[in-house]
Amino acid sequence: MSFGHGGPHGDGGGFGTGGQAPDWNALAEENARAKRRRTVLWTAFGVVATGLVAAIVATVVVTVNKDDGTKSDAAHKSLPPTATLPSPSTSASPRFSSVAPRPVPSPSEYLNSAARDTAPLTAAGLFPGGELRLDGGTYKKGPLAATGDCAAAAQGALGGVLKANGCRQLLRATYTRGGVAVTVGVAVFDSAGAAAKAKEQARGNVASLPGSGVPVFCRTTVCRSTTNAFARYVYLTVGGFRDGKAVTKADTEVFRAGDELSTYTFRQIYARGVAAASKAAASPAP
Repeated sequence: MSFGHGGPHGDGGGFGTGGQAPDWNALAEENARAKRRRTVLWTAFGVVATGLVAAIVATVVVTVNKDDGTKSDAAHKSLPPTATLPSPSTSASPRFSSVAPRPVPSPSEYLNSAARDTAPLTAAGLFPGGELRLDGGTYKKGPLAATGDCAAAAQGALGGVLKANGCRQLLRATYTRGGVAVTVGVAVFDSAGAAAKAKEQARGNVASLPGSGVPVFCRTTVCRSTTNAFARYVYLTVGGFRDGKAVTKADTEVFRAGDELSTYTFRQIYARGVAAASKAAASPAP
């Protein structure tokens, strides 16, 4: 039996009878390979375990979502059905009366004759208040008067004209502003025709009305006068200076005062007609 080298790395002999020394390098290599296999197995196991956990979670999530959806569907199924919208109305169109409404009468219809113009008529009612504010300024109201003897409240030829045409009463009011005084007169007739005739025939003027601090004026001096008619009324003015000075064409304040008060009187008469017409329109048809 010969003895030789035990391997390429050692120079010693063998141990024991008839055997060779272990290959330590091979054993070490095998041990390393085994260790690597265990590492790979544990890694694979971890991957598989992670996948299983993810799958379980996903299953749970899907199950929960499915449950929610199922419950939601059940809840929806438990709700009452949507109410049916009503169909368009098939009722007949609204009906309107075929009878035309009564037209509002003209104010002059109630002022043209005494038979229809029946509301109370007084100087205080026709000329209300104390002060009167017009475009030309503020006028202070003075005395009031009313008489059934129309000729007694007129000057010159006017008295005879009023009487001849059937004047029923003459209402007067005096207004002052500064040194100017104006008396307004309203002569009342039975019809618009009689008033129009009296206006065309009028000469002279209404007599000025002094009192309540207003002196006598426009009796013996030149004054400015106006005459107009509307419906069964003739309305007149006479204006001048409180101190008796004669009026000339240059005295614009006298002219303006007379015109403004004449217009105001017309509006008062017209308002009387409006009130009568409105009352008639609101009353039931006969």
